[in-house]
Amino acid sequence: MPASPHILVIRRRYLGDIALLGSFLRNLRLHWPEARIGVLTEPAYSPLLALNPDITGSIALPTKIWAWPKFIRTLRRARFTHVFDLDNTDKTALITRLTGAPERHTLHLEKIRRHFPSFYTHTTFISSEKYSTSHITETYLAMLTTAGVPVVTREARLVPRPSDIAAVTALVGPPQTHTRKILLHPGSRSPYRVWPAENFAALCDRIQDELNAQIFLVGGPAERPLLDAIRTAAKSHLVVIDRALPIGQFAALAAQFDLMICHDSGPMHVATAVGTRVVALVGAQNITIWGPVGLHHQILQASQPCAAACVAPADCSPGDSYKNLCVRRITVADTFAAVRKALATAR
Repeated sequence: MPASPHILVIRRRYLGDIALLGSFLRNLRLHWPEARIGVLTEPAYSPLLALNPDITGSIALPTKIWAWPKFIRTLRRARFTHVFDLDNTDKTALITRLTGAPERHTLHLEKIRRHFPSFYTHTTFISSEKYSTSHITETYLAMLTTAGVPVVTREARLVPRPSDIAAVTALVGPPQTHTRKILLHPGSRSPYRVWPAENFAALCDRIQDELNAQIFLVGGPAERPLLDAIRTAAKSHLVVIDRALPIGQFAALAAQFDLMICHDSGPMHVATAVGTRVVALVGAQNITIWGPVGLHHQILQASQPCAAACVAPADCSPGDSYKNLCVRRITVADTFAAVRKALATAR
């Protein structure tokens, strides 16, 4: 085995999952300082990897059939020594095998079908109980133990680029000592997980009245109606960042703030990776698995299961965290208390 391995890590999506690779990649780098480490993702998530200081590059998964022959030739020529496939789908199993790497690792989650187990040289088994009671980063790190890589840190970090910092500083202005800045990202992939706009508006009014803070709203094009609804319902002045931000600029933006209020989402994990604390509003997701990494974050989640306390029994699907409205049971008063507590902790 070469003294300086060439490593491929496969995690196709999503934004939060890619951000949460940080501790896995950090431990690889600490164990093999001279290694070449690449990450294979879908093209939309490659820009986030440019902010990770522990990798040497990213590889985009082809989206067109005609691009696959060249992609496979590139994999073969790379001569990877280790592949860590965190997805274990039919496609990623085939990619892993085609690399020809001597060591090919994957995960086997109990009760989840294994895809082409013979394509791997090492498999890390994770029981259902272990998976549901551990953060997803611990599941990732278990693969390193199988590979003989010591887990010496759980640090996950993204480093915004100077050009992105300059671009967003023009939007929010330089840091101020007398006024704290709070970023509000109210969106989510699932509309069921979104707190009502009128609640966000009431929260913003109280924060700006009582905590000497200025709130900035941010979201993608699909979230523009939600941003407009919050600003319309609010009685205080809210700053809306009404332009679409590339991933790198969003990371740089989050790093400029004392706090971010959000749902359990990809942007939440990006914010924590650049060192910004969060107040997260969570529905029925397993926050043990998907919670924010780091200290001083505040998580609000209504007690589970909701049973008789369900706010919309006709609209919710019990057991499906993407199709229930549990987040609406979180009160404005409790969220304000969490924001005040988070701001009281020194940055």
